[in-house]
Amino acid sequence: MLYQLYESQRALMAPFSEFASAASKLYDHPLSPFAHSILSQRISAALDLMHRLAKDYEKPQFEITSATVNDVEVAVQERVALHKPFCRLLRFKRFSDDVNALTAMKGQPTVLVVAPLSGHHSTLLRDTVRALLHDHKVYITDWTDARMVPAEAGAFHLDDYVEYVQEFIRHIGPQVHVISVCQPTVPVLAAVSLLASRGEFTPRTMTMMGGPIDARRSPTAVNNLAMNKRHEWFENNVIYRVPPNYPGAGRRVYPGFLQHTGFVAMNPDRHLSSHYDYFLDLIRGDEDSAEAHRKFYDEYNAVLDMPADYYLETIKTVFQDFALVNGTWMVNGELVRPQDITTSALLTVEGELDDISGAGQTRAAHDLCSGIPKERQFHYDVEGAGHYGIFSGRRWREKVYPQVRDFIARFDTEAPAQATTAAPAALEDAPAEPLAAPARAKRSATKAGA
Repeated sequence: MLYQLYESQRALMAPFSEFASAASKLYDHPLSPFAHSILSQRISAALDLMHRLAKDYEKPQFEITSATVNDVEVAVQERVALHKPFCRLLRFKRFSDDVNALTAMKGQPTVLVVAPLSGHHSTLLRDTVRALLHDHKVYITDWTDARMVPAEAGAFHLDDYVEYVQEFIRHIGPQVHVISVCQPTVPVLAAVSLLASRGEFTPRTMTMMGGPIDARRSPTAVNNLAMNKRHEWFENNVIYRVPPNYPGAGRRVYPGFLQHTGFVAMNPDRHLSSHYDYFLDLIRGDEDSAEAHRKFYDEYNAVLDMPADYYLETIKTVFQDFALVNGTWMVNGELVRPQDITTSALLTVEGELDDISGAGQTRAAHDLCSGIPKERQFHYDVEGAGHYGIFSGRRWREKVYPQVRDFIARFDTEAPAQATTAAPAALEDAPAEPLAAPARAKRSATKAGA
């Protein structure tokens, strides 16, 4: 019933939102007689803010059409490499007529970015992808809003998530490097562990950023909610069926609007202050700051529904049973054994001020991956960074990305037996300088894209 009430409210607010938008322009347009009144700017700003608070936020687009490779601007085209009922594997294909840029692109590492399925769309990692495209061939998981998946497609479980990741890794091939951000660090580690246990190839590197590998360490408000409520509470209070006006009508989901409410409730003062600053920016005519606010909240307010089975199983497996760290997690009858991973290199990244995945939660992956030689394990603490700062914004671009880029480059062509130059102290402290990248032989260009 709650979902239906939300949809009714959304339908009622839609005309009001459009009216507020039109009225705001009426008080702002230079040819409008209302724009010359004393309070016109304040009225226009207030109406614009009302419009943004009441509007419905659709899934954003990546809108990445170019990247810079070796100081040459190249074209980027978004393509679907694989299509699954609950996810699309996207590839950002780069094109150039410049021979030097093309040669450089051909020799660059291939990266699979596993985006979170935790309420927001994969476009939340737009900044991550944009930076990676300078030096890598990039794939990303684009999870589908569960309310848009017809019921005939069946259920989606946490085990299915793990299988999806394995299929994507196999599709890309043994040259792949995997980056997981937040929630997927756990299923990605499970996926790679199972590949190793079966004797299949594993990614050359695994980069895990701000994820709840061991949620018992430095628990945050998010962790405490999951750990302190019984499993039945989640089943009875946050799971609803999709209304009939969507393709997934009748499917059991954890609605995105509930997740969004939880996001806002974590820092209500910060959001209130941000909206008030936006109001003042509009009055002052500071369009750059106002546009930055719009872009952030266009992304932040766009949420998706999660399949109920997947959501409930994640709560139980990761935050209540701690099955991964306790060594009891079974995926389709197979025990998850991270200690079986021996050839992949591992980098974990944590933000100093992360209020979603606490200190040490991601770093716990090193204890589990005991089969990886110590000289192939690294950890990086990002000073002054919150959760989003480790994969988006200035700190990501200036601090984190150089570490990730050089870590991937180092182990892109280096065989495990050759990785003997890294300092063991890297597990205790973040490297003071980016990891050294090995020299790569130039490869001849045979195609016009990479």
